[in-house]
Amino acid sequence: MSFKDVIDEEEREAYMLCNEAIVRAALEADVQLVSFYPGAPQTEILDNFERASNKYDLRIEVAANEKVALETVAGGAMLGKRSLTSMKSVGTNVASDALYTLAYTGLDGGCLCLIADDPHAHSSQSEQDGRWFGLTAYLPMLEPSTPREAMEMVKKGFELSEEFGTLVLIRTTTRVNHQSGIVPLGPMDRTPFEKVSWKDMKRPYTSVGELARKGKKEMLERMEKIREKMADSSLNRMEYFDGKKLMDEGGSEEEVGVITAGVAHSYTVEALSRLELSAKILKLGVINPMPEELIRKFCEGLDKVVVVEELSPYIEDVVRRLVEDVDVYGKRTGHLSEALEYDIPSVIQGLSEITGVEAPFDYKEHCRKMKKYAEILPQRLPVFCAGCPHRATFWALRRAVGDPDKVFFANDIGCYSMMCLPPIQWSDTLLCMGASMGVAAGVQYAAEEKTIAVIGDSTLFHAGLPGVVNLVHNEDDVTIFVLDNAVTAMTGQQSHPGNPKKAGGREGKKVEIRPVLEGIGVEKIYDISSYEVKDNVDIIKEALAHQGVSAVISHGECALYHFRNYRHAGGELVPYFIDLNKCESVHACVLNFMCPAISVMPEEDGKARIHQDICVGCGVCSKLCPKGAIKSTATMYGGDDKPVLTVEDHEEYQEKKEAEK
Repeated sequence: MSFKDVIDEEEREAYMLCNEAIVRAALEADVQLVSFYPGAPQTEILDNFERASNKYDLRIEVAANEKVALETVAGGAMLGKRSLTSMKSVGTNVASDALYTLAYTGLDGGCLCLIADDPHAHSSQSEQDGRWFGLTAYLPMLEPSTPREAMEMVKKGFELSEEFGTLVLIRTTTRVNHQSGIVPLGPMDRTPFEKVSWKDMKRPYTSVGELARKGKKEMLERMEKIREKMADSSLNRMEYFDGKKLMDEGGSEEEVGVITAGVAHSYTVEALSRLELSAKILKLGVINPMPEELIRKFCEGLDKVVVVEELSPYIEDVVRRLVEDVDVYGKRTGHLSEALEYDIPSVIQGLSEITGVEAPFDYKEHCRKMKKYAEILPQRLPVFCAGCPHRATFWALRRAVGDPDKVFFANDIGCYSMMCLPPIQWSDTLLCMGASMGVAAGVQYAAEEKTIAVIGDSTLFHAGLPGVVNLVHNEDDVTIFVLDNAVTAMTGQQSHPGNPKKAGGREGKKVEIRPVLEGIGVEKIYDISSYEVKDNVDIIKEALAHQGVSAVISHGECALYHFRNYRHAGGELVPYFIDLNKCESVHACVLNFMCPAISVMPEEDGKARIHQDICVGCGVCSKLCPKGAIKSTATMYGGDDKPVLTVEDHEEYQEKKEAEK
C-alpha cells in the first residue's frame, strides 16, 4: 500500500486498503467537496483526502461534527458539486437530523455519505447497525464486500445520486474498511473547481409544513423509481459454489441457498470451502431498496435458505416476509449470532448445524481452550502513551479529590475514555460524544457528591458546548475539566477548531477555548499546564470548591503529536533515568503514575527502570518521586534537570552540552 497509488495518474492495478480505494474512486469520479469528522474505522478516508488535496483541486474540511460535515457536502451538492462525507455508525446519529431532511429535499449534484459500522465495538460504544438509516430515511444504500467493490460502488453511487437527485448511502464495516486488495486505477478525469451562481439553481431546498408533506410524496415516488432501476443491478449477483470454487452459475434446486452481503460474503465462501459444501449464493450489493423479486426468484425451488449477515436480522426478516415455502435459517433460528462480528469459524459452525455437514474442526472446543490458556497470560492493560498530558492531569485530579467516592465523575469520548478501564477504573458514566455535560447536569440535582465532568477539546467543539450552555443557564453546580491536547488525538491527531491548522495542514483560525467558555458565562475558569502536576493540585481544589459552574482547562499537547512536530523541527528526545543509589523501591512512579516507560525489575534488585527507547522526557515522574531519584539524562552532560519540551529548550540544552565539552 502506498499513498502514491491513491493519486497516481497511471492506469494500472494497485494493492490498496479499502479506505484508500474509496478515496481513489472519488477522485476519479471528480469529487470536488469533502468534509469529515474523524472516527474509526473510516478515519483513513479523511487522512488520504487531506494528503490528496495538496495535489488536486478540491475543497476539504475537518468539520466540528458529523452533522456539520453532512450539511457542508449537501451545500456543495445543492450547487451541483460532487461531494462526499463519511462517518462511523454512531456519528450518523449526530448527522441524522440533516440526513432525514435531505431525503425530502433531494440534491442536484452527486452526494455520497459513507456509514462505517463497527461490529464487535472495536472502537465504539455500541454495535449500531447503520443499515436502518437507509430504510427509514428512504435513501438508497449500497454495501461493498471488498476494496474493488467499494471503488465500483463509489462511482455508481455518484451516478445514481445525480440521476435521481438524492443522497446515496454506502455502508461498510470495520473488516471491509480495513481490508486490502488489488484494485484497478482508472483515469483521473478531473475538472477545475469553479463557483456558480446560486440564482441559477432551479429550486430552493426547504422542508417544513406543507413543503415537507410535498417533499415526502416526492421522496416516495423517487424511491419507487430507484427500486425499479436497481431491480436488475449488477451490484446484486447470483453465484454458485461447487464445494471448491466460486462460479457465476450452476447447481440444482436441491442445493442449500445462502443470501449474504458485505464482508459476510467472504466468510461464507471460505466456510463453504472448508466444509466442501455446494451452495447457491445471492450476494447483495444494494441493501436498500431491497431487490425483492430477485430474492423471490433465488429462493424458488430451494428447501432451505441461510441468511448470513452481521448485526441485526435486517436481510433475514425481508426474506422471511417474501418467501413462504422455504425454511429460512439465521439469527431468528439461533444458528447465527445477532451480537458481535462474524468470522470464518462462526459461519462454519452455523452452516454445519443447519446442513448437518460435519465441520472439519471443533471450533467451539478450540475457542474454549484458547480462552482457558489466555487466562494464564499476563494481562495487557490499556495505558496512556508515554508523555501523555492526560496521565498528569488525572494524577493531579485524583490528589485534589482525595477519596474518589466523594465525587461523581462523568467521563466522555476520547483517549481519556480509558479511565474507565483497568488499571485506573475511575469513571461513573461514559455514554457518547458530549454526554458528560448533560449527564452531570442531571446528576448534580440528585447526588450528594460533588459533580465533575471531563471532556476533550475536540469533543467539546463536537457536542459539548450545548451542554455547557445548559449548565450555565440553569446555574448548576458542576466542575468541568477540558483536556486541551490540541488535536483529535484518539483517531490520529487530526485538526479541529481549537487547532491553528485546517485540513491538509493549511493555516486556519484557532478557536480559543477560554474565550468561548467566558462568552457562554462560565463563572470561574482556571488554566493549568498538564505537566505541572503538584502545582495543579491546589488549583483544582479551588475549582472544585466553587459553588456553580467552574472550568479547569488543562493545556498539554498530545504526546504523539507534540514530539513528532518537535523532532521534525530539529529537536531530540532527552529521556529520564533512575538513580539506583537514591531509589528506595517506593514504586510511586509505577503504582501512582503508571507510565509505560517505567517498569520494575523484580528479578534484579526490585527497583524501577526507565526504558530509554520509550521515555519522551516529559519529566513528570521526576516531580513525583518522593526520593528525588529520577533525573534527566541531560544532567549527565552538564545540562539542567528539567524536561526538554520545546525546540528552544533543546537548543539551550545543546548549547550547555557543547559548553561543557
